[in-house]
Amino acid sequence: MDFYAINKQLFEGFWENVRLFGLTLVFALPLGLLISFCSMSKFKPLKWLSKTFVWIIRGTPLMLQLFVVFYVPGIVFHTPMKTRFLAALVAFVINYSAYFSEIYRGGIESIPIGQHEAGMVLGMTKSQIFFKVTLMQVIKKIVPPMSNEIITLVKDTSLARVIAVSEILMMADRFTARGLIWPLFYTGVFFLLFNGLLTIGFGRIEKKLDYYRS
Repeated sequence: MDFYAINKQLFEGFWENVRLFGLTLVFALPLGLLISFCSMSKFKPLKWLSKTFVWIIRGTPLMLQLFVVFYVPGIVFHTPMKTRFLAALVAFVINYSAYFSEIYRGGIESIPIGQHEAGMVLGMTKSQIFFKVTLMQVIKKIVPPMSNEIITLVKDTSLARVIAVSEILMMADRFTARGLIWPLFYTGVFFLLFNGLLTIGFGRIEKKLDYYRS
């Protein structure tokens, strides 16, 4: 197989990584915010249910969660996942929403309560205080830890190979089995470039938020 054909397959595999990465962010970011609100709820059953969910997800390996999401529905409910990619997406969204929720919670709880009280004195509603006073300060605080998690997500997409999602590392491994080593190392270039772009992007976001200094 020539260099062009191998590159084509590696690009196709990396597109699966990129799709998994993008869709995970689309669903996990808002879900994580919802879970964080549940974790901070004054309704104790909801609060402890949310905290237990986060504890279980953060305390177990993502690889195990991939196996559970892919195999358990078929075994228990006799309704297997339609595709392996969908199973990987569900597992990643569940996993990363738990991590994101803790980042959100830490950011929200770090805002002094006095700012909320001042907003109430001025006659602002809770939603107005959150979106006009709290939110931008929270974004400023959570960009560094969130960027770390998102960069980790890029690399974690390679774990989808354990349920036979044809991502780039799985493609490279097939060539390694044929005696070609370079495609395996070549995958590192894809991840380095992608993470490099993300690092630059997050750096610019942090600079733009510099005026939100406490």
